[in-house]
Amino acid sequence: MLEAPQTHSMTGHGAATALVRRLMKSVGDPDIAVRLWDESEFPVTEREPVAVLEFREPKALRRLLASPSVGFGECYTEGLLEVHGDFLAFANEITRALSRKQAGGYHWPRLKSWLHALRQNTPLRATRNARHHYDLDNDFYRLWLDEHMVYTCAYYESEATDLAAAQVAKLDHVCRKLDLQPGMTVVEAGCGWGALALHMAEHYGVRVHAYNVSKAQVGWARERAAERGLDDRVRFVLDDYRSIDRRCNRFVSVGMLEHVGPANYRVLGDLVKRVLEPDGLALVHSIGRSHPRPADAWIRKYIFPGGHIPSLGEMAAIFEPNRFTVLDVENLRLHYARTCADWLANFEAVADRVTERFDEAFTRMWRLYLAGASAGFRSGTLQLYQVVFAHGNSNDVPRTRAYMYPG
Repeated sequence: MLEAPQTHSMTGHGAATALVRRLMKSVGDPDIAVRLWDESEFPVTEREPVAVLEFREPKALRRLLASPSVGFGECYTEGLLEVHGDFLAFANEITRALSRKQAGGYHWPRLKSWLHALRQNTPLRATRNARHHYDLDNDFYRLWLDEHMVYTCAYYESEATDLAAAQVAKLDHVCRKLDLQPGMTVVEAGCGWGALALHMAEHYGVRVHAYNVSKAQVGWARERAAERGLDDRVRFVLDDYRSIDRRCNRFVSVGMLEHVGPANYRVLGDLVKRVLEPDGLALVHSIGRSHPRPADAWIRKYIFPGGHIPSLGEMAAIFEPNRFTVLDVENLRLHYARTCADWLANFEAVADRVTERFDEAFTRMWRLYLAGASAGFRSGTLQLYQVVFAHGNSNDVPRTRAYMYPG
């Protein structure tokens, strides 16, 4: 990491410009322009800049040099940095340049990921971490999510598919992969606002026991189940996934693994082995990486405390110790890039209302998070894995993928 310069080193325009160029080089020389607090402006590269990054005060540069990720996030949130132009294009360009700069490393990021994995998300810590993000305010999420309140990767069957239709398509995509049949019992670990559980019960005739530690989400889901006359088929349980003890024909987890932590992957695998019937199927849907790396420091501090984005190799700790057979792995990375971009567009349309409910800093923080997430998936820094698996000795498994994609 770059060392923070002394204050006196930025008193001159030339020194400040040199430090900015040093900073830009460290993040891969993105195709942007930079504007300093004295209103001087210059491009970082000879190519056309996609946006202008403005340093409103010298201390913003000092903080970025001291801690690029946390420093940038905090300075943008506080208004010490401003982006002029298309914010998503800016995020895409910064992430593209940085991912290219970091492309050669493997062993050191893998070691840092392993060290980070030693920290366990105990039930108490996991509950606290989840509520930090998901218990913000149901009305806040209603402003920019789809009508079913799905807060995971959508599935765009064509370029013309809108977010709402893509989220329903994702629910069906998961249900088809699980080969749901009427009368089955499904256990869902980490159910969000209940969209998948309700969809499975209403459209596939199954009974669902869905677990979540967020009071706000469980309360919302129970209300929706009652409104739709599904509360006799769907039970939403306010509890940690480690408390699950109900046998099931199908096990599913969509968007929870990111909060489990690698130290608990074996615990999750043991749980699935214990509750899944011998001929059962299971599916885990999770943001992932193409190689091990700890989560971004700003994201861990402000958005998802305790979060970890696993590589497929790290996810193997769920499957291999219990001799599960992995039947299918699909990567929906570009679907999630589009999902986050659509969320960002919805968010920007209601940004004034978000600011009224919270404050300007909160709005700027969430803009950065949503744009950065979309850019992460577009650049390949982030992946989205859906893994279907079964007991290793089960022969009652699909032999082709045809059942997932009916003609």
